[in-house]
Amino acid sequence: MRTSIIIEVQNPKEFKQQLLGWSEQFREALFLDSNDYRQNYTSFDAVLAVDAFTLIQTDEHNAFEDLKQYQQTTKDWLFGYLSYDLKNDTEALVSANFDGLHFPDLFFFQPKKLFFLKGNQLEICYLNMCDDEIEEDLEAINKQVTPVNAEQKLKIQQRISEQSYLQKISEMQEHIHRGDIYEANFCMEFFAENATINPIATYKSLNKISEPPFAVFFKNNKQYLLSASPERYLRKEKDKIISQPIKGTAKRHPDFQEDEAIKQRLLSNEKERSENIMIVDLVRNDLSRTAAKNSVEVEELCGAYTFKQVHHLISTVISKADKEKSAVEIIRTTFPMGSMTGAPKISAMKIIEDLEGTKRGLYSGAVGYFTPENDFDFNVVIRSILYNQQNGYVSFSVGSAITALSVAEKEYEECLLKAKAMREVLES
Repeated sequence: MRTSIIIEVQNPKEFKQQLLGWSEQFREALFLDSNDYRQNYTSFDAVLAVDAFTLIQTDEHNAFEDLKQYQQTTKDWLFGYLSYDLKNDTEALVSANFDGLHFPDLFFFQPKKLFFLKGNQLEICYLNMCDDEIEEDLEAINKQVTPVNAEQKLKIQQRISEQSYLQKISEMQEHIHRGDIYEANFCMEFFAENATINPIATYKSLNKISEPPFAVFFKNNKQYLLSASPERYLRKEKDKIISQPIKGTAKRHPDFQEDEAIKQRLLSNEKERSENIMIVDLVRNDLSRTAAKNSVEVEELCGAYTFKQVHHLISTVISKADKEKSAVEIIRTTFPMGSMTGAPKISAMKIIEDLEGTKRGLYSGAVGYFTPENDFDFNVVIRSILYNQQNGYVSFSVGSAITALSVAEKEYEECLLKAKAMREVLES
């Protein structure tokens, strides 16, 4: 059981930063920030979950079944992540590429302490065993100060060279021409070794650049995710399921009129729209596996949305969940998300594994939460820095959708554009 109280916060923006700073003292912490990006299907402006009462941490083997049992047993708020390599639990696939991070494939925890911020209202929700700490914790939170930036400037290396990237895109397009796949998301890693960073300061710098709607600061002891994700993977509201894949990208321009022209060109770009539509078809097929009959709909197709760094095409696909399907089953049958795999999905994932040089791990997985009512909301882990403090390894990956219409050099430029914010934060 939980004790819940609601108080008013004088300066919500400042209080979010204080919450974030306070979270660092806990072994487990997950902070979600919408950055006031008002859109459909948003429950909170920010959420902080800290201090595990119980947790599940496992590799890919039988992971979804273990999560289902854990979620149905606790019947409480659960926060955590699903790594991309859980694909191996849903299909006969493997992940044999290099892994410098060594995160668990799945991690969720039942927090002792929860904070939900919406507008200037803060709901504090503590397990009864520690509800006498609320007043003391509020005092500690209000004393938090912004951490200084990490002083070390990192030397970022690229796992795949430009020449190798162009060759791999050529190989992927050979698969497309043979009919093995129609589209696949190809990614490459940037990394630094023997690295030391200040996780909260680095997250704040990254978030400031992009201010996306699905930003995350996550800590599991000495393993960190610092994410500026703009993309939702999957949300459940009672029996309604919402997926919002992103495919289609164009850079911003400082001149307003030129920026609007770029956005309009993105909306009419045949190659970018075809990328998005192919993934929408894949998502529709995935959702149909757990949907009530004839309930899968495309609520919005290829809507153009503007972020601080880029414009994106975003589609919204919805369904009504079959009453017999569990929350975890709905996730399992759609995971990994189509925007980070390709079509057909299994063939695309096999080709991705053969051509990419790095195990994806948490990158292109999902972070989010389950509610006690069996609802959930998860993002897509992109535009994100991953950090293993114990072995000093920092990593971020970027990718783009490859189709028959793709020009390898332009795809490479798109990857560098997506890498710009992470690289700027780590190298400056």
